[in-house]
Amino acid sequence: MLNVAVLTGRLVADPELRHTPNGVAVVSFRIAVDRSYARAGTERQTDFIDIVAWRSTAEFVCKYFRKGQLISVQGSIQTRSYTDKDGNKRTAFEVVADNAHFTESKRNSEGGNYGDTNNYGGSYNNNSYSKPAAEPAPAYTSGNTGDFEEIPMDDDLPF
Repeated sequence: MLNVAVLTGRLVADPELRHTPNGVAVVSFRIAVDRSYARAGTERQTDFIDIVAWRSTAEFVCKYFRKGQLISVQGSIQTRSYTDKDGNKRTAFEVVADNAHFTESKRNSEGGNYGDTNNYGGSYNNNSYSKPAAEPAPAYTSGNTGDFEEIPMDDDLPF
């Protein structure tokens, strides 16, 4: 069976690090994720998704991310049932984040310019942090086109 969730969205509030009675770091935060489509004549809708991160992933998120910043998380969907203060049975759905990634350059996140998401930065993956890239990747047109062969368009492709 497969339970994988990969989401990119903006933090709704600053994440706040907490610790369990045993000293394990945990953070719960919510991200706003725009839907990839919109009905004609309507605005694009946004989903607000609850995320939980534990241990060093929680510490990483709290150290490097703030409200409004773009974040990508990879993890799994978890459900839990509970009874609210009025005695009603409820079910909570949340993503338990295994990894968190920067998805915009440091310059954009510090300056508050969140419109450019093409400058991918570093990531955190199970205790390994890579520093954000200083420059964005080169454009596709910067390569040597002499290595490519033109395929005749006769609708008989080789694959």
